[in-house]
Amino acid sequence: HKIFYTSLLLSKCLTLIILQLRKKGTIMIQYIASDVDGTLLHGHATTLNPELFDIIRQLKEHGIHFIAASGRQYKNLQRLFAPVKDDISYVAENGSMCVHDGKIVSLGHIDTGLIYEIADAAKEYGHCHTLISTARTGYTDSQDSDYIDHIRNDVGYDMDVVQNVRDIKEPFIKIAVCDFDGTEKRLRAYFQERFADRIKIVTSGNIWIDFIAPNANKGSALSNIVSSLGMDPKNGITFGDQYNDLEMLQLSNTSYAMTTAATGVADYATHTTDSVEKTLREFLQTL
Repeated sequence: HKIFYTSLLLSKCLTLIILQLRKKGTIMIQYIASDVDGTLLHGHATTLNPELFDIIRQLKEHGIHFIAASGRQYKNLQRLFAPVKDDISYVAENGSMCVHDGKIVSLGHIDTGLIYEIADAAKEYGHCHTLISTARTGYTDSQDSDYIDHIRNDVGYDMDVVQNVRDIKEPFIKIAVCDFDGTEKRLRAYFQERFADRIKIVTSGNIWIDFIAPNANKGSALSNIVSSLGMDPKNGITFGDQYNDLEMLQLSNTSYAMTTAATGVADYATHTTDSVEKTLREFLQTL
């Protein structure tokens, strides 16, 4: 019994030492950051694998912080991660809005006139729908009932419908355009031809293109948020599958592109994986 209790005490002491070392940055992995759509959510899935929440809790026990990094709306991410929503940080709107402990860490801004031009171009294109983000909520000028139902009920966004984007009286942090037929056939080229010299345009999932606020991307946003927590941006593991994940994958010393990632994304990562959960389970076994 004496040997058992001595061993147990040593184990507890060792765990405390490891946690302290992680806080001081001596142990290399301090955070995990993952994209959502195409990385944690696959196909038409609308809910996360419940196993992920247990993994996030285990990571926290080891002093490793989890960050959801997505093109999605902050409120939507909170709902997706509901069981652990207060235990993680958020890089939302493709880096245009960062939130930790319920407080906004950084917020991007897109010129109002440019938003109007992009929305007008979407109207001219015809077969697409806008989603315009502010810090408070989302807006669309689309009157298409199937699209509105998809965003509100399938995706789970807060979204108000307006007749004209010029009716919106809040600062803009992002605009995205959706084409249910996919972005690669014509949509992406259409908008790049018109706006690529004025704003960064990236694919986000298979049916979206996002227009990113100046100096905002998942990589710079992630760097800001982990630095504010006293962590080294290199001391993390990142996961992604699309071109809007490239800066994030390059930020950390260890990164994983999904095996289903867009062409060329894997070139920016140190590894590939077909499952974030599986990779993190294997990582936890090494701790």
